[in-house]
Amino acid sequence: AGLPGDLPELEPECRSLLAAFAEGSAALTGCLGRRARPVRLCQGCHGHYRRLLAQYGSIARALGNSSESHNCAKSILTSDRLQIVVTLSEFFNETWEAANCANCLKNNSEGLSNSTEEFLDLFNKSLTCFEHNLQGQTVFLSPNNYTEVCKNCNETYTRLNDLYNNLQRMNRQGGESGHSAHLCIDVEDAMNITRKLWSRTFNCSVPCSDTVPVIAVSSFILFLPVVFYLSSFLHSKQKKRILILPKRIQSNASLVNIQEKYS
Repeated sequence: AGLPGDLPELEPECRSLLAAFAEGSAALTGCLGRRARPVRLCQGCHGHYRRLLAQYGSIARALGNSSESHNCAKSILTSDRLQIVVTLSEFFNETWEAANCANCLKNNSEGLSNSTEEFLDLFNKSLTCFEHNLQGQTVFLSPNNYTEVCKNCNETYTRLNDLYNNLQRMNRQGGESGHSAHLCIDVEDAMNITRKLWSRTFNCSVPCSDTVPVIAVSSFILFLPVVFYLSSFLHSKQKKRILILPKRIQSNASLVNIQEKYS
């Protein structure tokens, strides 16, 4: 005799959908773990994430057989308190949104956006330039002297830094992906790595496009006290002259009166 009717087995279609979701979850988890450092989540795992969304959607839409009690969505998603499939799906969605991966991808999420590909290409060229100019330099120079890196890689680094700033401005206005938020974690992490290498490790100067506004504002602020004290000095001197002038007029008038009296 079989088990009572209130403990039905999943139908073959539902078992197949659940197995596909489990395999997709394992594949996406492995991809996220392997690309956690340095961060390459969005560019490396978007295919796995897109497939998992489709697998979850198949479960949510599946009807199983005509009996409502064997509905795949009900049996797999909401038949118990833990709702493990729903919990896993929410975890992956929240992770993907926190990484802002949509801001690296095309609208259909099938691949990287053109601007992201351009940035990653410049990023790779910058790292290649760093490595090329570091080869053999410690034989002749101090390990802390990276003048060749600063000189030969300045153009590439400046282009990368300018592109990143432009992408930030585009993103605030919607950008290619239509999502107005932070840049995706892949791009942010790549830029952070490059800036740390450039400024802290190699001790190279910041591009002029960054330093000129800072110097201009700083000079203006430092010059304000000079303008204030100079204005105060000139104002007080002018006021003193105005106060002295009537005394001279009064003295001249008295002299005229005395001369008329004795004439």
